[in-house]
Amino acid sequence: MTVLLTALRFLTRLPLPAPGEITPRRAADSMVAFPLVGAIVGLLLVLADAGLRILLPAAPAAALLLVFWVLLTGGLHLDGFVDCCDGLWVAKTPAERLEILRDIHVGAYGVVGAALLLLIKFAAVWTLPAPLRWPLLLLAPVVGRWAMVYATQRYPYARRGPGLGLWFKEALRPAHLAAATLVALALVIASHVWLGPAALAFAWLVTVLLAAWVRPRLGGLTGDVYGMICEVVEPAVLLAGIAAARLTGLT
Repeated sequence: MTVLLTALRFLTRLPLPAPGEITPRRAADSMVAFPLVGAIVGLLLVLADAGLRILLPAAPAAALLLVFWVLLTGGLHLDGFVDCCDGLWVAKTPAERLEILRDIHVGAYGVVGAALLLLIKFAAVWTLPAPLRWPLLLLAPVVGRWAMVYATQRYPYARRGPGLGLWFKEALRPAHLAAATLVALALVIASHVWLGPAALAFAWLVTVLLAAWVRPRLGGLTGDVYGMICEVVEPAVLLAGIAAARLTGLT
């Protein structure tokens, strides 16, 4: 229970009691529960979506659901995405890019990137096909948070000094990733028997491609990159689900 509470406290803004001192070992252990936290986030999104769509037309309901999504997670991963937009698109050395990622100020690339990301996510939520709407709202947060575990364990950390990402990576082992993958697989199959595993495989592909693009630019990954990966995987899975529904005639 402490493992889940630690993960919930880090990944959401739910009013929960503090889990006590968080050591690198406890942080690593909590990553096994990241997909489960994604399922909780997804379930809350489904419940909020059901209520909003009763009261409002599709467009404002989708907009408010997206607001709820951001508030529920505290914008933590969105902040990492914004920092990555500022740091990764400029023509700088890896060391200079890492310094930009540390900068608390938001640049033009970050503003534009966040606007485009939220626009894509809004359009995806608005147009989710009815037969797959709730399964996709459940799946996206699950595989997005699993992708963070995969990226943290599989790729080197870019910074030499301390950082929040290193706090989670320091004691993370392949066994943690294996356990998180089993949890994620069980959850996605429960969400949708064929779309769930496909979404997990697609999340893996997006993560690998993003990591391949980031590593030469930073010399590894950072906590901001982990957040960016989650933020990119979520709408990517929603869009892939919409495309799958169109191709299979489920719209």
